[in-house]
Amino acid sequence: MSRALRSARLTTPLIAASLLAGGLTIWSLGLDQARAATPAADKGSAAAAAKASDDFNGDGYADLVVGAPGGTISGQKKAGYVAVTYGSKEGLKPASKQLISRSTAGVPGAAAAKQEFGKSVTKGDLDGDGFTDLVIGADGDGYDGNGADAGAVILWGSATGLTGGTKIATFGYAPQAGDFDGDGKTDLALFAKQGSHGDDPVGQNARLWKGPIARTGTPAGTGDFMDKSQWWSYETDERPDLGCADRPQTCVDGPQSVMGPVVPQAVGDFNGDGRSDIALNQHNGDGQYQNRVLYGSPTGFTTEWAPGYEGALAVGDINGDHYDDLVAGTSNDDAKVKVAYGSKDGLKTDTQSFDQDLPGVPGAEEEGDEFGASVAVSDVDGDGFADIALGTPGEDVRDLADAGSVVLVRGSASGVTGTGAQAFHQDTAGVPGAAEGGDRFGEATALLDVNGDGHRDLAAAAIHENADTGAVWSLPGTTTGLTATNSVAMAPKDLGAPDAAALFGSALR
Repeated sequence: MSRALRSARLTTPLIAASLLAGGLTIWSLGLDQARAATPAADKGSAAAAAKASDDFNGDGYADLVVGAPGGTISGQKKAGYVAVTYGSKEGLKPASKQLISRSTAGVPGAAAAKQEFGKSVTKGDLDGDGFTDLVIGADGDGYDGNGADAGAVILWGSATGLTGGTKIATFGYAPQAGDFDGDGKTDLALFAKQGSHGDDPVGQNARLWKGPIARTGTPAGTGDFMDKSQWWSYETDERPDLGCADRPQTCVDGPQSVMGPVVPQAVGDFNGDGRSDIALNQHNGDGQYQNRVLYGSPTGFTTEWAPGYEGALAVGDINGDHYDDLVAGTSNDDAKVKVAYGSKDGLKTDTQSFDQDLPGVPGAEEEGDEFGASVAVSDVDGDGFADIALGTPGEDVRDLADAGSVVLVRGSASGVTGTGAQAFHQDTAGVPGAAEGGDRFGEATALLDVNGDGHRDLAAAAIHENADTGAVWSLPGTTTGLTATNSVAMAPKDLGAPDAAALFGSALR
C-alpha cells in the first residue's frame, strides 16, 4: 500500500447546512462578539453533562482544543498555534473560537521557527477558581529559536473564555494535569525536552508542581517526582552521571527525573485510590520503547508496567467497575490494540487484544490500515461503559489509499465488544467533505461532550488534508452511538487561522 501523502481538497461544504445560514464570516468573530449576538445557552442538563475538565468558560459544554504545530506565525514556519472552539447546545459554535500563539497579546514568549507550539496540550483547574485552564506545550526541535527549551504556557479559564498567559520555563514537553497526590487539588507533572535518542536511555528532567498554581506561575509546593521508595530500586551501571539530582543512575530512580525520553499520553486512576496516574511511552535505548504507568501517591510517583509498546494511549472505564482502564493503540501493522483493566492493585497484566477482525467491526484487518493509530475513550451512548474511538488513518476507502477512517467499538461489563461497532470516513453519508487518498482521516481523535446532552461526541482529524493544512470533524454522540447527522467540519481558513502546512488537528483535547 502506498504511504505517499497527496494533496487533497474538500469537495463539499465544510459546514453542515444547519450552520450555513449564518454565513462563514461568523467564524472570524471573537468569543465576546458571538455571545452578544447569540441567546444565552439553555444549560438544563448541560452543566451536569460536560466534564468540568473540558469546560473553560463554565457554561456546562465541553470545549475543543485543536493543535496546529505546523502553522506559520509571524513569518516563522512551524511556530505553531492552538484553536479553541467553544461548545454549545447546538455543538461546536464556529463563532465562539479563540486562536492562541506565541504572538498572541498576553501570551509570554515569541514565535520561533520549528517551535511547534500546540503539539501537546493538557487541561485542568490549576488555580481552583472553578474554571478549567489550558496548558500548551512546545515540543519542536527549534525550542525558543535559540536552542533552549521554550517551556509551556498556561491560559486561564474564565466566564468569557481563556484569558492571559503565564509562562512555565524549561518544561514545555507534554505537560500533564491531574490530582497526583490525592489532596483534591489539580497538580502539574512537567517534563523537559530531551533531544537524545541514542543507544542508551537518557535522563529527562521532570518536576511535580502541587496545586493550586498561582497565576504568577508559582505552585503551592513541589514534590519529588519519583517516590523515595523507588529511588534505588533499579540497578545502577557505569553510565556517566546524567545530571538527574546528581546521582549516578539510569534516571529511572531520580527524585526529579525520569528515564527518557518519555512521551506522556494519558491520565486516569487505575487503582481507584483517588490519585491520578500517568500512562506514557518510554524510550529504553536502541530504538526500543515500552509503555509504563506512573502511579500517583502522596510522596511522588511509583512506576510500573503498562501494555503495549510505542503508540497511542487513552484512559476510561470500559467495563463499568469504577476503575479506569488503559487502551494501548497499535504501533505497527502487526500489533493489536490492547486493553489492560484497572483494579485495586492497578492495571492487570492479562490484557484483552483485538483488531479489525473483532466480530461486529466493519471492514477487515489489512496491512497498512494502522487500526488504533489514535485512541480516545469515553462513554458515547450513555450506558455507563466507556467506548473506544480508534483512528485507522491507513484505511483505504474505495480505491483511495490512506483515505482513513474512525471505528467506534463499545464497552460492556465483559470488556470490549464488537457488537454495535461503527465506522466513519469522509465518504460516509452526512459527513462533510469527500474521501481522498492520503488525507489520513482519524490520525487524531477525541471524545468530549460539546453539546451537553450527556453523550460524548467524536472529534476526528485529517491532518494531511489539503497538502498538510489539516481539518477536524465533529460527529455527535447519541444513545445508539455516533451519528453523521448534524456533523460539522472546520479547517484553518474557516477560523481565520494560518493554513499553509498547519497540520491542523495534530492534537485534539
